[in-house]
Amino acid sequence: MKLKRQKFTIIAVLFMMLGISMPAAAIIYTSSNELGGNRVIAFDIRNQAGNLTEIGSFPTGGTGTGAPIGNQAALATDASDWWMFVANAGDGSVTSFRLQPRGLQFVNRVASGGHSAISVTVFGTLVYVLNEGSGLAEDAPENRYDTISGFEFNGVGELVAIPDSTRIIDNTQLTAPAQIGFNKSGTVLLITEKATNTLTTYLMQADNTPALNPLKRPSAVPTPFGFEFGDRDYVFITEANGGGQGVTASYRVNRETGEVSSLVDLIDQGDATCWTVLSSDQTVGYSVNTGSGTVSPYRINFDGTIEPFFRSNADFQVSTGAAPRDAVITQNNQFFYTLNNGDGQIRAFSVNRAMRIFGRGSVPVPTSVTGIISR
Repeated sequence: MKLKRQKFTIIAVLFMMLGISMPAAAIIYTSSNELGGNRVIAFDIRNQAGNLTEIGSFPTGGTGTGAPIGNQAALATDASDWWMFVANAGDGSVTSFRLQPRGLQFVNRVASGGHSAISVTVFGTLVYVLNEGSGLAEDAPENRYDTISGFEFNGVGELVAIPDSTRIIDNTQLTAPAQIGFNKSGTVLLITEKATNTLTTYLMQADNTPALNPLKRPSAVPTPFGFEFGDRDYVFITEANGGGQGVTASYRVNRETGEVSSLVDLIDQGDATCWTVLSSDQTVGYSVNTGSGTVSPYRINFDGTIEPFFRSNADFQVSTGAAPRDAVITQNNQFFYTLNNGDGQIRAFSVNRAMRIFGRGSVPVPTSVTGIISR
Protein backbone atom coordinates (compact mmCIF):
# COMPACT_ATOMS: atom_id res chain seq x y z
CA MET A 1 0.00 0.00 0.00
CA LYS A 2 2.86 2.40 0.89
CA LEU A 3 4.55 1.68 -2.44
CA LYS A 4 1.33 2.40 -4.35
CA ARG A 5 0.92 5.75 -2.60
CA GLN A 6 4.52 6.70 -3.38
CA LYS A 7 3.99 5.76 -7.02
CA PHE A 8 0.83 7.86 -7.18
CA THR A 9 2.65 10.83 -5.62
CA ILE A 10 5.53 10.60 -8.14
CA ILE A 11 3.08 10.50 -11.04
CA ALA A 12 1.17 13.49 -9.64
CA VAL A 13 4.42 15.50 -9.31
CA LEU A 14 5.39 14.67 -12.92
CA PHE A 15 1.97 15.82 -14.14
CA MET A 16 2.38 19.10 -12.23
CA MET A 17 5.91 19.69 -13.62
CA LEU A 18 4.67 19.17 -17.14
CA GLY A 19 1.62 21.39 -16.60
CA ILE A 20 -0.80 18.54 -17.26
CA SER A 21 -3.99 18.02 -15.25
CA MET A 22 -4.39 14.66 -13.55
CA PRO A 23 -7.22 12.65 -15.08
CA ALA A 24 -10.42 12.60 -13.01
CA ALA A 25 -11.35 9.36 -11.26
CA ALA A 26 -14.86 9.88 -12.67
CA ILE A 27 -17.17 12.66 -13.77
CA ILE A 28 -20.59 13.32 -12.22
CA TYR A 29 -23.39 15.01 -14.18
CA THR A 30 -26.71 16.50 -13.14
CA SER A 31 -29.43 18.43 -14.96
CA SER A 32 -30.15 21.90 -13.54
CA ASN A 33 -33.84 21.91 -14.61
CA GLU A 34 -33.94 25.70 -14.36
CA LEU A 35 -36.90 27.60 -15.75
CA GLY A 36 -34.77 30.05 -17.71
CA GLY A 37 -32.73 27.33 -19.41
CA ASN A 38 -31.74 23.76 -18.64
CA ARG A 39 -28.06 22.87 -18.45
CA VAL A 40 -25.92 19.89 -17.55
CA ILE A 41 -23.51 20.62 -14.70
CA ALA A 42 -20.35 18.49 -14.66
CA PHE A 43 -18.07 17.71 -11.70
CA ASP A 44 -14.66 16.03 -11.42
CA ILE A 45 -13.80 13.56 -8.68
CA ARG A 46 -10.22 14.43 -7.86
CA ASN A 47 -9.27 13.02 -4.48
CA GLN A 48 -9.51 9.83 -2.48
CA ALA A 49 -12.39 11.20 -0.39
CA GLY A 50 -14.56 11.57 -3.50
CA ASN A 51 -15.14 15.31 -3.12
CA LEU A 52 -16.31 17.12 -6.25
CA THR A 53 -15.06 20.12 -8.21
CA GLU A 54 -17.32 21.76 -10.81
CA ILE A 55 -15.68 21.79 -14.25
CA GLY A 56 -18.43 23.45 -16.28
CA SER A 57 -22.07 23.69 -17.28
CA PHE A 58 -23.45 22.97 -20.73
CA PRO A 59 -26.77 24.40 -22.00
CA THR A 60 -29.21 21.87 -23.44
CA GLY A 61 -31.08 24.45 -25.51
CA GLY A 62 -34.27 23.46 -23.68
CA THR A 63 -35.92 24.62 -20.48
CA GLY A 64 -36.67 23.11 -17.10
CA THR A 65 -39.56 23.48 -14.67
CA GLY A 66 -37.70 25.48 -12.03
CA ALA A 67 -38.73 23.05 -9.28
CA PRO A 68 -37.96 19.45 -8.25
CA ILE A 69 -39.66 16.69 -10.28
CA GLY A 70 -40.93 13.32 -9.10
CA ASN A 71 -38.83 11.33 -11.55
CA GLN A 72 -35.69 9.26 -12.02
CA ALA A 73 -33.27 9.10 -14.99
CA ALA A 74 -33.60 12.62 -16.40
CA LEU A 75 -30.31 12.04 -18.20
CA ALA A 76 -28.56 8.91 -19.48
CA THR A 77 -25.52 7.82 -21.47
CA ASP A 78 -25.21 5.03 -24.01
CA ALA A 79 -23.15 1.89 -23.31
CA SER A 80 -20.10 3.29 -25.14
CA ASP A 81 -20.03 6.47 -23.00
CA TRP A 82 -19.80 8.49 -26.18
CA TRP A 83 -23.28 10.06 -26.07
CA MET A 84 -25.50 11.63 -23.43
CA PHE A 85 -29.25 12.32 -23.67
CA VAL A 86 -31.05 14.81 -21.45
CA ALA A 87 -34.79 15.34 -20.87
CA ASN A 88 -35.96 18.97 -20.86
CA ALA A 89 -39.13 18.95 -18.77
CA GLY A 90 -39.99 22.63 -19.31
CA ASP A 91 -40.48 22.54 -23.07
CA GLY A 92 -40.98 18.87 -23.93
CA SER A 93 -37.68 18.22 -25.69
CA VAL A 94 -34.64 15.94 -25.45
CA THR A 95 -31.03 16.96 -26.10
CA SER A 96 -28.11 14.91 -27.42
CA PHE A 97 -24.50 15.61 -26.39
CA ARG A 98 -21.15 14.13 -27.42
CA LEU A 99 -19.13 13.28 -24.31
CA GLN A 100 -15.71 14.95 -24.23
CA PRO A 101 -12.79 14.36 -21.81
CA ARG A 102 -13.54 17.64 -20.01
CA GLY A 103 -17.08 18.49 -21.00
CA LEU A 104 -19.95 18.02 -23.45
CA GLN A 105 -20.45 18.97 -27.09
CA PHE A 106 -24.01 19.84 -28.11
CA VAL A 107 -25.31 17.70 -31.00
CA ASN A 108 -29.03 18.39 -31.42
CA ARG A 109 -32.35 18.88 -29.64
CA VAL A 110 -35.69 17.43 -30.76
CA ALA A 111 -39.30 17.47 -29.57
CA SER A 112 -39.84 14.63 -27.08
CA GLY A 113 -43.19 13.49 -28.47
CA GLY A 114 -45.20 14.67 -25.46
CA HIS A 115 -45.88 17.53 -23.08
CA SER A 116 -43.06 17.31 -20.49
CA ALA A 117 -40.03 15.02 -20.90
CA ILE A 118 -39.01 13.66 -17.48
CA SER A 119 -37.07 10.40 -17.97
CA VAL A 120 -34.88 8.84 -20.66
CA THR A 121 -33.46 5.35 -21.28
CA VAL A 122 -30.97 4.01 -23.84
CA PHE A 123 -30.35 0.59 -25.38
CA GLY A 124 -27.98 0.26 -28.34
CA THR A 125 -28.89 3.18 -30.61
CA LEU A 126 -32.45 3.39 -29.26
CA VAL A 127 -33.52 6.23 -26.95
CA TYR A 128 -36.96 6.23 -25.33
CA VAL A 129 -38.40 9.20 -23.46
CA LEU A 130 -41.15 9.31 -20.82
CA ASN A 131 -43.43 12.34 -21.05
CA GLU A 132 -45.78 13.60 -18.37
CA GLY A 133 -49.08 14.87 -19.75
CA SER A 134 -50.58 18.34 -19.32
CA GLY A 135 -54.01 17.11 -18.23
CA LEU A 136 -55.63 19.88 -20.28
CA ALA A 137 -58.78 18.88 -22.16
CA GLU A 138 -57.99 21.25 -25.03
CA ASP A 139 -54.65 19.58 -25.78
CA ALA A 140 -54.17 16.80 -28.30
CA PRO A 141 -54.19 13.32 -26.66
CA GLU A 142 -50.41 12.87 -26.98
CA ASN A 143 -49.92 16.10 -24.97
CA ARG A 144 -52.87 15.73 -22.61
CA TYR A 145 -51.92 12.23 -21.38
CA ASP A 146 -48.65 10.61 -20.27
CA THR A 147 -46.74 9.08 -23.19
CA ILE A 148 -43.55 7.34 -24.26
CA SER A 149 -41.79 8.12 -27.55
CA GLY A 150 -38.82 6.58 -29.33
CA PHE A 151 -35.75 7.89 -31.15
CA GLU A 152 -32.62 6.52 -32.77
CA PHE A 153 -29.27 8.25 -32.83
CA ASN A 154 -26.96 8.06 -35.84
CA GLY A 155 -23.18 7.91 -36.11
CA VAL A 156 -22.76 11.55 -35.15
CA GLY A 157 -25.21 11.34 -32.23
CA GLU A 158 -28.17 13.09 -33.85
CA LEU A 159 -31.55 12.03 -32.51
CA VAL A 160 -34.21 11.11 -35.09
CA ALA A 161 -37.78 10.25 -34.10
CA ILE A 162 -38.93 6.66 -34.78
CA PRO A 163 -42.18 6.76 -36.78
CA ASP A 164 -45.28 5.46 -34.96
CA SER A 165 -43.39 4.93 -31.70
CA THR A 166 -45.48 7.18 -29.41
CA ARG A 167 -47.77 5.34 -27.00
CA ILE A 168 -50.30 6.82 -24.58
CA ILE A 169 -49.82 5.07 -21.25
CA ASP A 170 -53.44 5.55 -20.11
CA ASN A 171 -56.03 7.44 -22.16
CA THR A 172 -58.45 7.83 -19.24
CA GLN A 173 -56.31 9.60 -16.63
CA LEU A 174 -52.92 11.00 -15.70
CA THR A 175 -50.71 8.38 -14.04
CA ALA A 176 -47.93 10.56 -12.53
CA PRO A 177 -45.19 8.43 -14.17
CA ALA A 178 -41.74 8.42 -12.58
CA GLN A 179 -39.28 6.49 -14.74
CA ILE A 180 -38.84 4.61 -18.00
CA GLY A 181 -36.16 1.94 -18.42
CA PHE A 182 -35.11 -0.85 -20.77
CA ASN A 183 -34.44 -4.28 -19.34
CA LYS A 184 -30.88 -5.53 -19.85
CA SER A 185 -31.69 -7.35 -23.09
CA GLY A 186 -33.51 -4.36 -24.59
CA THR A 187 -36.70 -6.34 -25.22
CA VAL A 188 -38.95 -4.66 -22.64
CA LEU A 189 -39.68 -1.10 -21.50
CA LEU A 190 -40.83 -0.64 -17.90
CA ILE A 191 -42.68 2.43 -16.60
CA THR A 192 -43.67 3.15 -12.99
CA GLU A 193 -46.98 4.96 -12.39
CA LYS A 194 -47.15 6.68 -9.01
CA ALA A 195 -50.80 7.82 -9.10
CA THR A 196 -52.24 4.46 -10.20
CA ASN A 197 -49.83 2.20 -8.24
CA THR A 198 -49.06 0.36 -11.45
CA LEU A 199 -46.07 -1.26 -13.15
CA THR A 200 -46.49 -0.97 -16.92
CA THR A 201 -44.44 -2.82 -19.54
CA TYR A 202 -44.21 -2.67 -23.31
CA LEU A 203 -42.69 -5.50 -25.32
CA MET A 204 -40.44 -4.13 -28.05
CA GLN A 205 -41.22 -5.10 -31.66
CA ALA A 206 -38.94 -5.83 -34.62
CA ASP A 207 -39.36 -2.29 -35.98
CA ASN A 208 -38.08 -0.81 -32.68
CA THR A 209 -41.52 0.39 -31.63
CA PRO A 210 -43.35 -0.72 -28.48
CA ALA A 211 -46.31 -3.10 -28.61
CA LEU A 212 -49.60 -1.29 -29.09
CA ASN A 213 -51.03 -2.65 -25.84
CA PRO A 214 -49.00 -2.59 -22.61
CA LEU A 215 -49.11 -5.10 -19.79
CA LYS A 216 -50.01 -3.78 -16.34
CA ARG A 217 -49.85 -5.12 -12.81
CA PRO A 218 -50.29 -3.44 -9.42
CA SER A 219 -47.24 -2.68 -7.29
CA ALA A 220 -46.93 -4.47 -3.96
CA VAL A 221 -46.95 -1.17 -2.07
CA PRO A 222 -48.46 2.14 -3.27
CA THR A 223 -46.45 4.76 -5.19
CA PRO A 224 -43.91 2.81 -7.27
CA PHE A 225 -41.09 5.17 -8.16
CA GLY A 226 -37.47 4.66 -9.24
CA PHE A 227 -35.98 1.32 -10.27
CA GLU A 228 -32.91 -0.45 -11.61
CA PHE A 229 -32.60 -3.77 -13.40
CA GLY A 230 -30.18 -6.33 -12.01
CA ASP A 231 -29.03 -9.68 -13.36
CA ARG A 232 -31.30 -12.59 -14.35
CA ASP A 233 -34.21 -10.25 -15.25
CA TYR A 234 -34.79 -9.07 -11.67
CA VAL A 235 -35.80 -5.46 -11.17
CA PHE A 236 -35.59 -3.55 -7.89
CA ILE A 237 -38.26 -0.87 -7.45
CA THR A 238 -38.69 1.71 -4.71
CA GLU A 239 -42.31 1.99 -3.56
CA ALA A 240 -42.83 5.20 -1.60
CA ASN A 241 -46.12 4.31 0.12
CA GLY A 242 -47.60 7.77 -0.34
CA GLY A 243 -44.79 9.37 1.67
CA GLY A 244 -45.01 6.94 4.61
CA GLN A 245 -42.52 4.18 5.34
CA GLY A 246 -41.47 2.87 1.94
CA VAL A 247 -39.94 -0.33 0.69
CA THR A 248 -37.62 -1.63 -1.98
CA ALA A 249 -39.38 -4.47 -3.81
CA SER A 250 -38.04 -7.02 -6.28
CA TYR A 251 -39.86 -8.55 -9.25
CA ARG A 252 -38.84 -10.53 -12.31
CA VAL A 253 -39.62 -9.29 -15.82
CA ASN A 254 -40.06 -11.92 -18.53
CA ARG A 255 -37.82 -10.83 -21.41
CA GLU A 256 -39.91 -12.75 -23.97
CA THR A 257 -43.41 -11.58 -22.96
CA GLY A 258 -42.80 -8.43 -20.91
CA GLU A 259 -44.86 -9.78 -18.02
CA VAL A 260 -43.90 -8.61 -14.53
CA SER A 261 -43.96 -11.42 -11.98
CA SER A 262 -45.69 -11.36 -8.64
CA LEU A 263 -43.62 -9.91 -5.82
CA VAL A 264 -40.32 -11.73 -5.24
CA ASP A 265 -39.35 -9.94 -2.03
CA LEU A 266 -39.41 -6.57 -0.28
CA ILE A 267 -37.57 -4.84 2.53
CA ASP A 268 -38.71 -1.95 4.72
CA GLN A 269 -36.80 1.29 4.22
CA GLY A 270 -37.26 4.91 5.42
CA ASP A 271 -40.00 7.44 4.70
CA ALA A 272 -40.85 8.14 1.04
CA THR A 273 -38.40 5.66 -0.50
CA CYS A 274 -38.17 6.99 -4.05
CA TRP A 275 -34.84 6.15 -5.75
CA THR A 276 -32.50 3.18 -5.91
CA VAL A 277 -29.15 2.32 -7.48
CA LEU A 278 -27.15 -0.93 -7.59
CA SER A 279 -23.44 -1.66 -7.26
CA SER A 280 -21.69 -2.68 -10.48
CA ASP A 281 -21.86 -6.36 -9.54
CA GLN A 282 -25.53 -5.98 -8.52
CA THR A 283 -25.03 -7.53 -5.09
CA VAL A 284 -25.72 -4.36 -3.09
CA GLY A 285 -28.39 -1.70 -3.54
CA TYR A 286 -28.86 1.76 -2.05
CA SER A 287 -32.32 3.27 -1.73
CA VAL A 288 -32.90 6.97 -1.09
CA ASN A 289 -35.54 7.96 1.48
CA THR A 290 -36.62 11.51 0.66
CA GLY A 291 -38.82 11.93 3.72
CA SER A 292 -36.19 10.65 6.15
CA GLY A 293 -33.20 12.31 4.51
CA THR A 294 -31.36 9.00 4.49
CA VAL A 295 -29.98 6.17 2.35
CA SER A 296 -30.83 2.52 3.12
CA PRO A 297 -28.29 -0.04 1.83
CA TYR A 298 -29.49 -3.61 1.20
CA ARG A 299 -28.01 -6.90 -0.01
CA ILE A 300 -29.24 -8.76 -3.10
CA ASN A 301 -29.24 -12.54 -3.29
CA PHE A 302 -28.91 -14.69 -6.42
CA ASP A 303 -32.65 -15.46 -6.42
CA GLY A 304 -33.67 -11.78 -6.29
CA THR A 305 -34.49 -11.77 -2.58
CA ILE A 306 -33.33 -8.85 -0.45
CA GLU A 307 -31.67 -8.73 2.97
CA PRO A 308 -30.73 -5.91 5.35
CA PHE A 309 -27.21 -4.62 4.82
CA PHE A 310 -26.52 -4.10 8.52
CA ARG A 311 -27.08 -6.64 11.28
CA SER A 312 -28.40 -3.94 13.61
CA ASN A 313 -31.68 -2.25 12.67
CA ALA A 314 -30.42 0.89 14.38
CA ASP A 315 -27.77 1.32 11.68
CA PHE A 316 -29.79 0.57 8.58
CA GLN A 317 -30.13 4.21 7.43
CA VAL A 318 -27.29 6.63 6.64
CA SER A 319 -27.96 10.38 6.85
CA THR A 320 -27.67 12.32 3.59
CA GLY A 321 -28.96 15.84 4.14
CA ALA A 322 -32.33 17.41 3.30
CA ALA A 323 -34.74 15.80 0.82
CA PRO A 324 -32.44 13.60 -1.30
CA ARG A 325 -34.14 12.89 -4.64
CA ASP A 326 -31.66 10.76 -6.55
CA ALA A 327 -28.32 8.99 -6.19
CA VAL A 328 -25.51 7.41 -8.17
CA ILE A 329 -22.62 5.06 -7.45
CA THR A 330 -19.50 5.25 -9.62
CA GLN A 331 -18.68 2.34 -11.91
CA ASN A 332 -15.68 1.36 -9.78
CA ASN A 333 -17.89 1.25 -6.64
CA GLN A 334 -15.59 3.69 -4.83
CA PHE A 335 -17.88 6.70 -4.48
CA PHE A 336 -21.57 7.32 -3.92
CA TYR A 337 -23.48 10.62 -4.32
CA THR A 338 -26.93 11.86 -3.36
CA LEU A 339 -28.74 14.72 -5.04
CA ASN A 340 -30.30 16.76 -2.23
CA ASN A 341 -32.94 19.18 -3.49
CA GLY A 342 -33.86 20.19 0.05
CA ASP A 343 -30.54 21.92 0.76
CA GLY A 344 -29.29 22.36 -2.82
CA GLN A 345 -26.30 20.05 -2.58
CA ILE A 346 -24.67 16.96 -4.03
CA ARG A 347 -23.39 15.01 -1.03
CA ALA A 348 -20.34 12.78 -1.46
CA PHE A 349 -19.74 9.43 0.24
CA SER A 350 -16.78 7.10 0.00
CA VAL A 351 -17.46 3.36 -0.31
CA ASN A 352 -15.21 0.81 1.37
CA ARG A 353 -14.55 -2.76 0.24
CA ALA A 354 -17.47 -4.03 2.31
CA MET A 355 -19.68 -1.54 0.38
CA ARG A 356 -20.40 0.60 3.44
CA ILE A 357 -20.71 4.32 2.73
CA PHE A 358 -19.16 7.18 4.72
CA GLY A 359 -20.19 10.82 4.39
CA ARG A 360 -17.67 13.29 2.93
CA GLY A 361 -18.03 16.78 1.49
CA SER A 362 -20.69 18.45 -0.65
CA VAL A 363 -21.02 20.97 -3.48
CA PRO A 364 -23.86 23.44 -4.13
CA VAL A 365 -26.35 22.93 -6.97
CA PRO A 366 -29.68 24.60 -7.85
CA THR A 367 -32.58 23.26 -5.77
CA SER A 368 -34.41 22.46 -9.03
CA VAL A 369 -31.85 19.83 -10.16
CA THR A 370 -33.04 16.48 -11.45
CA GLY A 371 -31.13 13.31 -12.34
CA ILE A 372 -27.54 12.35 -11.55
CA ILE A 373 -25.22 10.00 -13.43
CA SER A 374 -21.51 9.17 -13.54
CA ARG A 375 -18.98 7.93 -16.06
